[in-house]
Amino acid sequence: MSHSVGLLALYAVITTVTLNPAPPFPDWAYPVNPPGGQPATDDGTLIHVPDSGVALTRTQISTSSGPVADWHPEDHPPLPTILARATEPQGYACAYCHLPSGAGRPENAGLAGLPAAYIKQQVLAFREGSRPGSAPRRGPQGAMISVAKAVSDADLDVAAAYYAALKPASFIQVIEIETVPKTTVAGWTLVKAPGGGTEPIGNRVIEMAVDFERFEHRDARAPFVAYVPVGSIARGAELVATGAGDPSLRCETCHGPGLRGLANVPRLPGRSPSYLMRQLYDIRNGARTGGAAVLMKPIVARLSDEDMVAIVAYLASCPP
Repeated sequence: MSHSVGLLALYAVITTVTLNPAPPFPDWAYPVNPPGGQPATDDGTLIHVPDSGVALTRTQISTSSGPVADWHPEDHPPLPTILARATEPQGYACAYCHLPSGAGRPENAGLAGLPAAYIKQQVLAFREGSRPGSAPRRGPQGAMISVAKAVSDADLDVAAAYYAALKPASFIQVIEIETVPKTTVAGWTLVKAPGGGTEPIGNRVIEMAVDFERFEHRDARAPFVAYVPVGSIARGAELVATGAGDPSLRCETCHGPGLRGLANVPRLPGRSPSYLMRQLYDIRNGARTGGAAVLMKPIVARLSDEDMVAIVAYLASCPP
């Protein structure tokens, strides 16, 4: 090969890479707290949330090892010990993150109504290293891996059975929009930027608590809004129904009628779009390989980032 031909070949490679860059990492789905944040001090003031007769101090709310904040005990059966309090060396009570009602939050999984076998399978995947996540600095991901390694199989059975028996609920309002508030990260989730302002939504889902204080107080009924691109809900419905052009890959084939779960396959409607996006991206990216993720990988490989945004927008808009 002549020198000039070699340079032309190299130029072609560089040009191809330049014209076809890798899609940007969806950091909006993986919020990482900025360094230097300090928890608010506890002055002993009793805190309340709407529609609850419970009163708790800031320390009681933020104690991850339990007893966990339970603002609405009427919404669920009595909490098993493993959910209400952590056992050594676990560190986190299950219901601290996933909440007593199993509603979960955008930074973790809503567990209510998921098959017990699926819940146990995923905890084992965290334990065995097949769910490291695509953003290793995310605190919730690291906490879940630590808990999975520490929890006993007997306690895992109890927790999985409890959450599987709960009726799921959704507190997410999905809104198609072209312009969204500028955001920053706090509490492992997106919040409105202190300086205000707006920006184009682009190919993103901007999910945030309507009332950040209720979110921080770990109120399981705290409402959320998810801003999604215009037209994404209809596009997502089409992709889910048609299997992105291959009817044999329709989501209902594995996730069951209405996508409400089947055997040890999870339900999908009404779940956090940020959470769902992380799962699709992690499977495509090879950062989630446990359980049925092996079966999902060739399906997700067919999806563009725009497809995935549309799918999670549609699923979040569906009643649970």
